[in-house]
Amino acid sequence: MQLEFSPEEIAFQQEVRTFIAENYPENLRSVQDEGHDLSKEDFLSWHRILAKKGWIAPAWPVEYGGTGWTATQRFIWSEELAAADCVGTMPFGLSMVGPVIYTFGTPEQKAQFLPGILSGDDWWCQGYSEPGAGSDLASLRTKAVRDGDHYVVNGQKTWTTMAQHADWGFFLVRTDSDAKAQEGISFLLINMKTPGVTVRPIITLGGEHEVNEVWLEDVRVPVANRIYEENKGWTCAKFLLAHERTGIAAVARSKRGVEKIKSIARTEQDGDRPLIANPF
Repeated sequence: MQLEFSPEEIAFQQEVRTFIAENYPENLRSVQDEGHDLSKEDFLSWHRILAKKGWIAPAWPVEYGGTGWTATQRFIWSEELAAADCVGTMPFGLSMVGPVIYTFGTPEQKAQFLPGILSGDDWWCQGYSEPGAGSDLASLRTKAVRDGDHYVVNGQKTWTTMAQHADWGFFLVRTDSDAKAQEGISFLLINMKTPGVTVRPIITLGGEHEVNEVWLEDVRVPVANRIYEENKGWTCAKFLLAHERTGIAAVARSKRGVEKIKSIARTEQDGDRPLIANPF
């Protein structure tokens, strides 16, 4: 087994390093170094640079805007981003709903939603968890009733990350209360500016506003915004979660975090020896 990079891969690694060094926003680096909370515009400043370069969605198929990189190139990319302490791109559009749309969506849905995800013009949030449906997601109660060319949606979602910034959200809703739990769910795309959508902040113990509760009261959603078949949204949900859970591991960033901790432990003293030498 060959575990060393090929000459072509080493050249790609250098290309990536050079690009990051020359293009990562200085003001964003300052915000990070000073420990300030990142704003929506902070995240989007880097997103737009990557989108212009064509590197915003390495894992997407080329026909939808992906890079066509090999698995090794994507590994190098993630390692270099972590090594340079670049902020992560928001996953809700790129890593979650985007793959659902290009896999299960109609040609019209792909044309409507994928460009905005790639450009960063549309910020997405995830409407999955509910107060009584977290680990048991299939027990969700948010209900969507068909009314002509629309669904009327009522319910509540919670722990909705960055919903305060979102333009769109992807929601699991119950469209058949009599069916088996997993078979009565549909997958809807909802414009967060639609009348009846209310986002209320949940302030964490650290005083941060990252998560929210989202209330939906008689929200009218076009049937055209349903992905895949009615009552078959669980198929989309499982597919999305597979992408989410593999991406959320953030292996490269986790390795970088461990390296930082080790570096601190080597320089900080515990009495007459460095912290790293103290097993306790």
